Amino acid sequence: MLSSVISRYSTFLPSSLLLAQFENLLFHHGYYSTLSKPQNPTSFPNYDDPNSSPPLNLPASSTSASFESLNPTIVQETLSCYNNDWRSALEFFNWAETRCGFQHTIQTCNQLIDILGKFFEFDAAWNLIEKMSNVPSMPDHTTFRVLFKRYVSAHMVKEAIDTFDKAEEFNLRDQISFSNLIDSLCEYKHVIEAEELCFPKNKNDVMYSCFKVDTKICNMLLRGWFKMSWWGKCRQFWEEMDSRGVQKDLYSYSIYMDVQCKSGKPWKTVKLYKEMKKKGIDLDVIAYNTVIRAIGISDGVDVAAKLCQEMIELGCKPNVSTYNTLIKLMCENGRYKDAYRLLNQMPSKGCEPNVITYNCFFGCLEKPREILKLFDRMIESGVRPRMDTYVMLMRKFGRWGFLRPVFILWEKMEKQGLSPDVSAYNALIDVLVQKGMVDMARKYDEEMLARGLSAKPRVELGTKLTSADCGGS
Repeated sequence: MLSSVISRYSTFLPSSLLLAQFENLLFHHGYYSTLSKPQNPTSFPNYDDPNSSPPLNLPASSTSASFESLNPTIVQETLSCYNNDWRSALEFFNWAETRCGFQHTIQTCNQLIDILGKFFEFDAAWNLIEKMSNVPSMPDHTTFRVLFKRYVSAHMVKEAIDTFDKAEEFNLRDQISFSNLIDSLCEYKHVIEAEELCFPKNKNDVMYSCFKVDTKICNMLLRGWFKMSWWGKCRQFWEEMDSRGVQKDLYSYSIYMDVQCKSGKPWKTVKLYKEMKKKGIDLDVIAYNTVIRAIGISDGVDVAAKLCQEMIELGCKPNVSTYNTLIKLMCENGRYKDAYRLLNQMPSKGCEPNVITYNCFFGCLEKPREILKLFDRMIESGVRPRMDTYVMLMRKFGRWGFLRPVFILWEKMEKQGLSPDVSAYNALIDVLVQKGMVDMARKYDEEMLARGLSAKPRVELGTKLTSADCGGS
C-alpha cells in the first residue's frame, strides 16, 4: 500500500517555500478564503497519527469545510511545485487523500508516478500502480508511457521493455503502448534498441512482429536519429523508408527538412520544400516554420518574412512558433528593434508570446538591466518562466561576473513556486565558487544533496573527482 511506502519517509517534510506555494494556490482558488492565512507553516502533519493537527495550522473545526472543494486542478498544480522534490510530492499526495478525503484521479496518479520515476523511485511508483485498482484511476496508456519515459531517460532500456511486457497484466500491451515505447526510446537516444525491436536482425525473432511498423513508427525512428545528430544514418534511414515501402507523409518531410537545416544544409531544406510542392503535399504550419528557419539562415530574415507572408496568403495561419522563429532570426542578426516590434504585435495577431519567445531574446541580449526588465515583463504578462530559462540566465550572468542578478533570479524562482533542479543548483554554486564565496556555495551544495539531487564534484568544496568520474567524462 502507498501509505506504508510513505511512512518510511515521514521525517522528510515539505519545505516551507513549497508549502507556502500550496497556500497561495488554495487562496487563489478560494478554498479557504474566509480563513486567516496561517503564519510560518513548516510542514504537513503526520497523517498516520489520528491525533495530528489539521494541516496548514487551520482550526480543526474548519478543516473538512476548507478542503471539501479540493479538486484535481489544485492537486496537480501543487504536485508540479514538488516536481523536483519527490519525498514532498509523495507525502502531499497521500496527505491530500488521507487527511482531506481527496479521491485521486488517473491524472494525479500519473503525475506522481512521473515525479517518482524522475528520481528512480520505481518501487514506490509500482506500489502506486498496484493501488490503482478502482475504476476512476485504473492504469492507462499514459501510465505506461510515463514509465517508459522515465526508465529510458535513466538508460534502463531492459526495464522499459520489461514494463511493456508487464502491461499485458492490464490489457495494455498493444499497438499504442508499442508506439509509446518506441517513441520513448527514440526521444532519449536509444534508437539502436528501438530499431532492433522494429526490424530485428534475427529474422526468427518474432516476439514483437505482431506490432505494425508503419509511417508513424518510422517517423519516430527518423526523429530519433535526428536527435542523435547522426546525419548519415538519417539519410540512410530516409532512403530505407522507400526500400521498405513505407509511405512518407508530411511529418516525414518535416523531420527530414529539419535534419537538413540543423546539419548545416539549409538549401537542401528549401529543395525538399520545392519537392513537396511538386508532389502536391500541402504544408502545415510546422513544415513552413522549418522552411522559414532554413531560408532565414541561407537567404536572410527578410526573405523568411516574405515566405511567412506567402504562407498566410495560402491560407496557412502562423502560430506562436512561426513568430518565435522570426524573432530568433532577428535577434541572431542583431535586429532587436524589429524583434521587439514583432513581440508587441503578436497579441493582436492572435498569438500570445510564450516562454520560448522570451528565451529567443534572453539568448542574444547582452545588457543585464535590459534582460531583467524583459524578464519582469514576461512574468507580468502571465508567462511563467521555465527552469531552463532561469538556468540559462544565471549561467549567462555568471559568465559576465554578475552575482546580484543571479540572486534576483533565484528569489524570483522561489516566488514562482519552482523548486530548483540539478542544473539550477549547479549554476548558482558555480557562480558562488567563481566569486570565492565557498562557504555559501557549500551551503547550497549540502542543501542540494539533502534533497536527493546529485551534486557536481568540486575541488573547491572538498568534493574531488574520483577515477570513475574521470573515466566517465
